[in-house]
Amino acid sequence: MCAAVITLEGAPVKKPFSPFPSRTHWSLSLNNNLTVQPAFDGDSGYFPIEGDRIAAYDLTHGTLLWLISAAPRSAPAVGAGLLFLESGETLSARQTKDGSLAWEIPFTEKLAAPLVFANGWLFAPTPDALVAYRASDGSLVWRRDIAGARASPAVAGDRLYLSLTDGRVVALRVEDGAQVWAEKIGGMPNEILALDTQLFVGSTDNHLYCLKIATGEFDWRKQTGADVLRRPLADEKNVYFVSLDNVLRALNRGHGVQQWMRPLPFRPAWAPIGALDAVVVAGLALPPRAYFFKDGAPADALTTDKTGEIVAPLYTFTSPIGFGPVIVLVTRSLSGEVSVTATSRSIEPPPAPGIGPLPNVIPVLAPKL
Repeated sequence: MCAAVITLEGAPVKKPFSPFPSRTHWSLSLNNNLTVQPAFDGDSGYFPIEGDRIAAYDLTHGTLLWLISAAPRSAPAVGAGLLFLESGETLSARQTKDGSLAWEIPFTEKLAAPLVFANGWLFAPTPDALVAYRASDGSLVWRRDIAGARASPAVAGDRLYLSLTDGRVVALRVEDGAQVWAEKIGGMPNEILALDTQLFVGSTDNHLYCLKIATGEFDWRKQTGADVLRRPLADEKNVYFVSLDNVLRALNRGHGVQQWMRPLPFRPAWAPIGALDAVVVAGLALPPRAYFFKDGAPADALTTDKTGEIVAPLYTFTSPIGFGPVIVLVTRSLSGEVSVTATSRSIEPPPAPGIGPLPNVIPVLAPKL
C-alpha cells in the first residue's frame, strides 16, 4: 500500500505508508513449541518445532509452504535459496523452495553461536575456532583457531568481525580467515553491526563503541546506565540501540552525540528493528513499542489478541502485495502455545474479521511444560 507524493515537477511518486498505526494482518498457531530460534528470509519464515520438524511459512499470507523432519541444535541460517542446519552430527543445507536436501557434511563440533550466511559463505563459530564453508556445496574453505566467540560474526564486504570473551573485537579476511586487526575494548563485546566505514558494538562495561572498520581504532564511545547486549541499528545519520537500563537511544553516527533517548516500559530482550520511519523494540512482555526515527516520539504499540511472552527476535519485511512493511511477532502463551502474528498498517475499509484456523496447520503435539 502506497501514498502518492507530488514532486516539484508535478509527477506523483509512490511512497510506502508507515506500518503505524498497525493492525493484525494474520495470525496462526504452530501448535508446538519452538526448539530453537526461527530463521527469516524475505517473506518466508522457518520454524524448528517439537517432533524434530521444521515448518516453512509464507509470511505474506501466513500459509504453510512445507514441513520436513529435521532437528537443528541452534538457530538455522538462510540465504541464496538454502536453509542451513546444524544437527549435532552434521551440517546440512535444504532447498528453501521445498525443504529437500541440497548437501550434508559431517560436523561433530558444538557451536558457540548460531551459523551465519553471507555472500555465498557459511560461517560456523565453535568454542575454539571459526570455520568457513562454501555455502553452495558445504566444502571446507578455511579454519581459523580463535577461541571465545560471544556472538555470531558480522560480515561486511570482504571482512568479518567477531566478538571474543577476552574483550577483543577481531577483523578477519573473508577469503582466508587471516587476521586484519584486533582491538580490545572495555568489558566484553556483544553483537556487532558492521557498516562500510564503521563498526558498532555494545559491551558489558555499559558502553556502545564505534570503531573504524579499516583499522579497528576507536572513533568514539557512549556510556549508558547498563550493559549494551543486542545488535545496534543504523540509518544514514544515527545509530539506535537498547541497553539494560531500559532505554532506547539515538546517537549521531559521526561523533556519538545523543540525538534523543526514550525510556522503555520493559527490559529490552531483542535487537531493535527498523520499519520504514520507526524503530521497533521489544522485551519479553507484550506489546512491542515503536518510536519514530526522527525524534523518538512514540509511533505505536503493536497490540495483538495474544497473551504471554515474545520468544523470538522481531522481523520485518516489505509485503509484495501492497501492505508496505510487515512486522512479524513470535509469541508463547501461558499454556505453551506458540503463535506467529503479522502486523501492518491499518487500512480502510477493515478486512473481514477473524482469519480463523488455517486449513494446513501443523498436527498438534502435547506442549512441553
